[in-house]
Amino acid sequence: MISQTYYLVRSRADGQYLVARPNRNEGDRTPADPGFLLLFQEHADALSYLNTHARELADRFAVETTSGTQLEGVLKRWGFTGVGMVQDPLLPKVEFLIR
Repeated sequence: MISQTYYLVRSRADGQYLVARPNRNEGDRTPADPGFLLLFQEHADALSYLNTHARELADRFAVETTSGTQLEGVLKRWGFTGVGMVQDPLLPKVEFLIR
């Protein structure tokens, strides 16, 4: 995992990363936990995910490249619970890993 390249989706407006918050109730108004940082193994997978699940918002996001060594710093800085490895961007199928 350390020597691999990953692709993250980041908002162009405020710089926040695309995250998943499993098991969160829609009406929950409590402060949200930081969630799981979504990771993609290919640049095209990140774009496919955006175009499939948020076509009307896709132009508001950018795909960012990061290495496994930089990933730990991102997780600590933003306080993420862990990562969500997107296995299939179209379904989506995500494997959650707690750090």
